[in-house]
Amino acid sequence: MAADSAPMNLTHHFLIAMPGMEDKTFNRSVVYLCEHSERGALGLVINKPSDINLKVLFEKIELHLSRPELGDAPVFQGGPVQTERGFVLHEPVFTHAEKPEESVYASTMTIPGGLEMTTSKDVLEALATGAGPRKVLVSLGYSAWGEGQLESELAENSWLTVGADPAVIFDTPVEQRYDRALLLLGLEAWKLSPEAGHA
Repeated sequence: MAADSAPMNLTHHFLIAMPGMEDKTFNRSVVYLCEHSERGALGLVINKPSDINLKVLFEKIELHLSRPELGDAPVFQGGPVQTERGFVLHEPVFTHAEKPEESVYASTMTIPGGLEMTTSKDVLEALATGAGPRKVLVSLGYSAWGEGQLESELAENSWLTVGADPAVIFDTPVEQRYDRALLLLGLEAWKLSPEAGHA
């Protein structure tokens, strides 16, 4: 990379695992990147449901989920790091119009591109009361790459990248998310060779 070139920034992008990816955690995965800088990257796998749903999760943390439409939604395996910790990816929820950049919740990362990721329990408490963000994806664990690690994996053709579309995260059935993410690149899974490079 030339010294004067801007560093790659894939924040608010999808990483789409190439067919040759053998790591079970990431095989056929779509990762939404919440943060990417020269220090590394952080993201959530959006298409690997765990064996529990939100109703069960809320019972475990002793909250009553009063939004029945969310009860059957799966809790996702967001990645192999801190798998006991919850991460909630959601549409933005603001305190009031005077401070549009300020989130309602105690520990929220505002992601350039329009989404937020909250790690504090208050977002779950809001959902329990019937409030909170309308569109949510709850995961246990996250995916992380150290400095230069993701760039190295991209150079090895482990991932395809494309700008994220929230409709793939929130409005697409889980089993279709991999194919829908590929379609953002105009690709279909059967056309990809495990040895293929970037689109």
